[in-house]
Amino acid sequence: MKKLQRQLVMTGLCVAIALPAAGQVQAPVPAAVQTQTTPPAPQAPAPAQRARAIPQGTVSVDGSEAMFTTICALLAAGFESNVSADNWTAFRAQMRERLRQQQGPAVEAVREFYRQHELRDPGATLSRYLWFGLVSGPAPSFQPVLKRDELPPEIIALEGFSEILASYYKEQKIGQLWRQVQPIYNREIERLHDPVSQIVFVTSAYLREILDQSGPRSFAIVVEPLVGRITNVRNFGNHYALVLSGGEEIPTDLVRHAFLHFLLDPLPLMYAHVTAVKRPLFEKAAAAPRLAPELKDDYASYFAECMVRAVELKLKRMSPGEREAAMSRDDEAGYVLVQPLFAALPKFENSEPSMKIFFPDLVRSIDLQTESRRLTAVKFASADAASPEDEAANEKIAREKKTAPTTVPNDAEVITALTEGERRIAEKNPRAAEASFQKVLTKYPDQPRAWYGIGLVAMLDHDAARAKQVFGRLTVGEHAATEDPMVLVWSHVYLARIYDYEGNSEVARTEYQSALAVQGGPDQAKQTAQKELATLGGAKPEARP
Repeated sequence: MKKLQRQLVMTGLCVAIALPAAGQVQAPVPAAVQTQTTPPAPQAPAPAQRARAIPQGTVSVDGSEAMFTTICALLAAGFESNVSADNWTAFRAQMRERLRQQQGPAVEAVREFYRQHELRDPGATLSRYLWFGLVSGPAPSFQPVLKRDELPPEIIALEGFSEILASYYKEQKIGQLWRQVQPIYNREIERLHDPVSQIVFVTSAYLREILDQSGPRSFAIVVEPLVGRITNVRNFGNHYALVLSGGEEIPTDLVRHAFLHFLLDPLPLMYAHVTAVKRPLFEKAAAAPRLAPELKDDYASYFAECMVRAVELKLKRMSPGEREAAMSRDDEAGYVLVQPLFAALPKFENSEPSMKIFFPDLVRSIDLQTESRRLTAVKFASADAASPEDEAANEKIAREKKTAPTTVPNDAEVITALTEGERRIAEKNPRAAEASFQKVLTKYPDQPRAWYGIGLVAMLDHDAARAKQVFGRLTVGEHAATEDPMVLVWSHVYLARIYDYEGNSEVARTEYQSALAVQGGPDQAKQTAQKELATLGGAKPEARP
């Protein structure tokens, strides 16, 4: 699902809400949040504006010229959906009539392209063009900002539209129109700013997560009134986007839900071998008729969805009775992990680590046998017979399928031993941890996760020679963990730390650079490598995990 946010510094949380704009005037805003807004556009065509640096952050709330141009073209082509008066603002109605009257070779090319690619379901048609607007680069070329193999399938289906849209943009002077409508967009951006800032701050504070503005992940709220009163959530790789049409009511629950996905989605993938132990519960839940179809064969996304719902129950203002009713509905819909995860959250609240660190313990606290017995009394609700009146008017949550890159075998005994070893590492009990990892190596002599655990044991023992040998085995040669990016990138990082501690900064630098080059490795490891590479040559880091 999902993506967007920030600039807010309070009580140790570095949270930034960036609200970019095209104008010159700095509007008065709270000291904690920096915002730029555009002054009202003159009636005559707006003069060219000076370029101004836009504040950057992990979370942003802004309009998008690429999205605006895309939806203009869609309406000009005759896209019909969500046509009832309740879903039309005066601005959207006026723009629709104006766009439908456009004439010219480029407009005709847009209309022909639309006819050739129109789907029977207007919601699916809209979805394609929303994806296009989100991944398109700036005007006037609108080329995708992602590599072809990273593009969602919906974008591949619209191949060739970038060139058509570029011609349309030039012919119909959409850039001038975009500048003229800026006051409407800026009003919506300003209206969203404080509520989104509050959601980001409260949610990040609860999970004890510090948002890194220099990291590769982003969460963007794109304001586009021309879409109509529709909310669309998208995620592609590290980028989450929420398309809001604006209007009087701010969908705070949906924004919080999307932002929780942004924070929590990576965890089931990062700790796939830990969540694997609870998979039997998912296999029972997959039979629930109301469970979202895209989750029935995607355990990591299913686990993340249940985790998001559990945390939401903590953050929403609800009575105990309302929470119980919500968890019952979740059970009936197939989200059976919500209840045990919610029950485990007080342990997190009374601990010190962030959720990113505490997550394995949270998962391990779920008693598989107890929950299996509980599920025997759960009756899944039947699927709703009635179909939505207008698919395009409903919330759309699109998730890019992710696979957890791991070499962990589908062996319950091995998974249990690896999980126990990691728990002992967290307890700083190297002897018990080593016993668990050796149990795995007896059965699978080359198992990378077990060897990685042995390397961590050596670090706990301050045995640099043994740690170098183990992590070296995992980074080069026939036993290198090339199929397990998590193990590979952290092994490079730990090797670099050891070499730097020993005074061999050149080798350390090479190892950090190798860590950054690993494809698919966890963001936290790469951020660690980047920071330590930047400070290489200063105080020697202690060679400990």
